[in-house]
Amino acid sequence: MVAVTSELTPDRIVEAYAQGVFPWFERRGLVAWFSPDPRMVLRPEELHVGRTLRKTLARGTFQIRLDTAFREVIVACARTPRRHEHGTWIGPRFIDAYVELHRQGLAHSAEAWSSGRLVGGLYGVSLGAVFFGESMFSKAPDASKVAFATLVSQLAAWGFSVIDCQIYSRHLASLGATEWPRERFLAALVPAVRRPGRTGPWRLEPGAAATLSGGTTDAP
Repeated sequence: MVAVTSELTPDRIVEAYAQGVFPWFERRGLVAWFSPDPRMVLRPEELHVGRTLRKTLARGTFQIRLDTAFREVIVACARTPRRHEHGTWIGPRFIDAYVELHRQGLAHSAEAWSSGRLVGGLYGVSLGAVFFGESMFSKAPDASKVAFATLVSQLAAWGFSVIDCQIYSRHLASLGATEWPRERFLAALVPAVRRPGRTGPWRLEPGAAATLSGGTTDAP
């Protein structure tokens, strides 16, 4: 933890991300800000798609969309129980702030749909050539993994260089993310956030997920 503030505004969040800091939780009206060491990071070109996930992608089990249900995704992330955690850090102020960032074209969601239902996804913030992943949820096996892998494939096609995964999890490690010393992360972050950004709304481009053997599309 590097700071505690009473403020949680879109401008403050953007300023913090650009310096490798993110808000994690709020208690009694105070927001705690973190810059972990080590930092979990994925280079888009280092995405690992295992055999089981590749089969799920090939079957076209899920339809993947970007930025069509941002609020629903962040609310689902807030409501999804997690192992070793009590409650959620995604409170009403967090939801309002990130929804506003989405309205500004800086926060984005990747969504997995099945039979017209949102069954998995993730959200995060984009600055320059960096995507800062925040949280994900899944109501069906591999739903969030498919959404994440498809998003990473699209980010690679757009020339993104860094995906910030914040802290270690087996889920992210299985997809190719690794832990970096904080100094290495910050050294990569500074030039990457200065590159021209891609503001929303985002849409999957034709063939963006072809290398994953996915067959997933952004069509209704």
